Amino acid sequence: MIQPVCDLVGPLRDKDDLDAVGLLKVDCLALGMLTAIRKSLEFIGQRKGYQFELQDIPAEDAATYDMICKADTVGVFQIESRAQMSMLPRMKPRAFYDLVIEVAIVRPGPIVGGMVHPYLNRRQGKEPVTYPSEALKEALGRTLGVPVFQEQVMQISMLAAGFTPGEADGLRRAMAAWKRTGGLEKYYDRIVNGMTSRGYQESFAKSIFEQIKGFSEYGFPESHAASFALLVYASCWIKCRHPAEFLAAMLNSQPLGFYSPSQLVQDARRHDVVVRAVDVMHSEVDCTLEDLPQPPAVRLGLRMVDKLKAGSAARIVAARKEAPFDSAEDLARRAGLEQHEMKLLAAGDALQSLSGHRRQQVWDAAALKAVPLLLRDAPIDEPYLELPPAPEGEEIVWDYASLGLTLRRHPLALLRPLLSARKLVSAADLQKLPNGRQVRYCGIVTLRQQPDTAKGAIFVSLEDETGVVQVICWKNVRDRQRNELLRARLLAVRGVWQREGEVCNLIASQLEDLTPLLGRLGPSATSRDFH
Repeated sequence: MIQPVCDLVGPLRDKDDLDAVGLLKVDCLALGMLTAIRKSLEFIGQRKGYQFELQDIPAEDAATYDMICKADTVGVFQIESRAQMSMLPRMKPRAFYDLVIEVAIVRPGPIVGGMVHPYLNRRQGKEPVTYPSEALKEALGRTLGVPVFQEQVMQISMLAAGFTPGEADGLRRAMAAWKRTGGLEKYYDRIVNGMTSRGYQESFAKSIFEQIKGFSEYGFPESHAASFALLVYASCWIKCRHPAEFLAAMLNSQPLGFYSPSQLVQDARRHDVVVRAVDVMHSEVDCTLEDLPQPPAVRLGLRMVDKLKAGSAARIVAARKEAPFDSAEDLARRAGLEQHEMKLLAAGDALQSLSGHRRQQVWDAAALKAVPLLLRDAPIDEPYLELPPAPEGEEIVWDYASLGLTLRRHPLALLRPLLSARKLVSAADLQKLPNGRQVRYCGIVTLRQQPDTAKGAIFVSLEDETGVVQVICWKNVRDRQRNELLRARLLAVRGVWQREGEVCNLIASQLEDLTPLLGRLGPSATSRDFH
């Protein structure tokens, strides 16, 4: 009988305990994108009429790489972040191995080691491809003479610093444990002195050691990067060639990634994907495709309605398959819905086919009170009260509160006259401006990031009715206007428009919290109603 390890050494708390007792550790990554890709492939199969598999995705599709080079990568795997989007137009990936490097290079290892700009300069032809020595050409040839992957650092330690394979493996282990034990410093002299004594420049030797420290924070082996690049390419091809299928699958796989359902829907609609509202007469539990096999529309599923239980949604679909509903009362009775569930559907505008506009839906749902069992099938004869529809701004507030998104106009489209009066331009306006122009812009905050390698800067993504703007707030702005930066949902920015090729950023110098303006959309609007 095999005695459990925990009985021998006590409870194992984490991966470091496994290392302490000499056990093999295997990481199993539960990637949500795998689910999204599987569901996308199923949708593509529905449209094509046969089972479509991952291996059926054509390799090296030019249109997919065109999309990637433009950083049109909202929602895809790994290269959807602000840092990656900034890198893509500079690197311009045109082949699969370019994606392998792209995945690996935007990591603390290459960034801390100062390898990103040398690689980009060499790729863009701004500086020649050189190698520290002929011996290192073997290790660095595939990355233009610049170390990017963990394996290359290990090869350099052996080829340039005289490490044995066993010592290089010890360095690898020290890199993995550095944050816990601080055991890397003992290698400093061995690496730097070993390289300089063999004729390498001290600056290069020190940069290698800095990269080793960066890899101890987070760096990719080449095999890991290649595995991730497979999913990068697959998700990008699906988004490029089958955007409706991609959106439906992403919505059905939430929570997932950097982007909210609202941002995914806004992006898809900018790519001409037709998105249709949740409706008890048409929606399944999940989001689905309509109008197949033509370019499909996406029908939002009942799962999008906040707080509606999956079982209730399933009963709605099952009852509708037996016969269409002829009223909100008929729906509630046949699907076994309580009054609060009908109110949830009304709040999500899902009763439109039965009751009309949302105010009427809410009124009809509120009138559906529980009746005794003997009277449940008895008809009710009451005069019909017709309410006036709500203003568009109030409808948008309800959309965000119930669904987390709106298919109506973007909130800032309604506020544009107020914003224009303050001389705040749109994202589309910014795209027409040259580098260095002083600008004023306002958008809804969709993402804030503060990477460890950013030297205190915070990166903010802002969205309006015409697109997305990336804002860089350096440390001095962050410290001076911390409240506006971290609390605002509607943020106005004054600063310098920075354009380098296709890469554009707004460098902030002054911030203003305009969140109260969102209250003008409806009587109960608050900042939490948006994203």
